[in-house]
Amino acid sequence: MARCPEVALMIETSTVYGRRLLQGIVRYLQSHRSWSFFLEQREVDGVIPSWLKSWHGDGLITRWSRSTFTAMLPTIPGAMVDVSDRGAYHGIPRINSDDAMIGRVGARHLLDLGLRSFAYCGFDNELWSRRRRDAFLADLSAAGFPCEVYESRWREAGVHVREDEQERIGQWIHTLPRPVGVMASNDVRSIEIISACRHQGLRVPEDVAVLGVDDDEILCEICHPTLSSIVPNIEMIGYEAAALLDHLMNGGKADFEEKFVSPLGVTSRQSTSVFSVEDQEFAAAVRLIRENACHGIVVDDLLHQVPMSRSTLERRFRSYLGHSPRAEIREVQISQAKRLLAETDHSIQRIAELVGFDHTEYFHVVFKREVGSTPGQYRRQAQTSVPSPSAR
Repeated sequence: MARCPEVALMIETSTVYGRRLLQGIVRYLQSHRSWSFFLEQREVDGVIPSWLKSWHGDGLITRWSRSTFTAMLPTIPGAMVDVSDRGAYHGIPRINSDDAMIGRVGARHLLDLGLRSFAYCGFDNELWSRRRRDAFLADLSAAGFPCEVYESRWREAGVHVREDEQERIGQWIHTLPRPVGVMASNDVRSIEIISACRHQGLRVPEDVAVLGVDDDEILCEICHPTLSSIVPNIEMIGYEAAALLDHLMNGGKADFEEKFVSPLGVTSRQSTSVFSVEDQEFAAAVRLIRENACHGIVVDDLLHQVPMSRSTLERRFRSYLGHSPRAEIREVQISQAKRLLAETDHSIQRIAELVGFDHTEYFHVVFKREVGSTPGQYRRQAQTSVPSPSAR
């Protein structure tokens, strides 16, 4: 009987990011060989655990990036995979979120709202925040728009927002031309922005549309208004890290230094539920679709609530968005379906119901036409499809 590998997981249990990484690792192990785990409940980048100095296991997956830890790396035996994103590459294969793609997704989401003023609020001492910022600014610049930036130093999780920091963010936002779309580097920073807007008497999303990153459901739903957020594919990072570590513990080699996993998309909530154009009737129609596409809304419903003819409605949608109102309804439905397929274990029949399809068969037809694969194929690719180590 083969010996069970001993693996240490230096991944924080205190954040939704760390817990989702662990879920991805567990999902890998459900269909592969078992490991003997060592995991402590810890904060990210906490004090280096004393047991590490005498660790003699087979493998290690780590989110630690402190210099005191990286200095220890040559002395730690066994295979290692890094899933940290806070500092430069330090010699072991790394898998983490594609922060540049996250920035580009954020730019596209805010541009699609019809906004013409943009800003980024992040942390100047964090690599992941700077990568998101640079890509966000680059895409806006390519579209012909400047972008204002506010940054300060990241405070460790669990530390309350300082009143003076909130005041500075509020004063900065107050100087921006409105309406403005603000991408925050993560959900924690988004909550600071929404709180600062409230103290400044600014409305979210009418004056300031706010977009976060991480899609921490508790944080996003507890906000008022609820927070739209970009969804990193964190479980896939954990899954791929586990697959790579298994490969390394079997004597294989990694053929990359750093690999990036693309985000799943955006979960739209109230904080970006706005469409900023002078055509208020058109903006109202878009808002109705984005709030009700998964609840069975059809074009006739729009005509009952928005004072314009069908031909005028069709013409304005094609003018502003390049497609029909019916296509916009489908786009919102398919976007939500993709998120549910990737993130949940709901049956395809249940997902079809949740996104507004009465018949599962028709949902299959529409999904394949729009996405290029069946719902089942998309789910397998998003949840469990990990390339072999040689293909990485």
